Amino acid sequence: MRSWDISTLDVQPSSPAVLDSEAEGRAIVIHLPAGEQLGEHQVHERAWLLVVSGAIEIDGPGGDAASGWPGLLAEFDPNERREVRATEDARLLLLLSPWPGLGHPSLR
Repeated sequence: MRSWDISTLDVQPSSPAVLDSEAEGRAIVIHLPAGEQLGEHQVHERAWLLVVSGAIEIDGPGGDAASGWPGLLAEFDPNERREVRATEDARLLLLLSPWPGLGHPSLR
């Protein structure tokens, strides 16, 4: 077993930390300072985004939106576009499965 205290990891803005990467999935910690955003993007994998600390707003396709604080968990289908903004300094856990997903450039 391995474990991490996500709240104490030294993760710098714009430098996500990959905690683990296996064929079954990938776990990534992101530090998103207040006012900054992960511009509109998508990944090839199914994605789950958990707010560990701080607060975020998410805009999805078709006007879908969510906002929340620690405990908010959002799920995205493979290739679903979204934009994530931090309304407070935020620590996020991003889980991707499988890794890499169908269509990922590393599979070409």
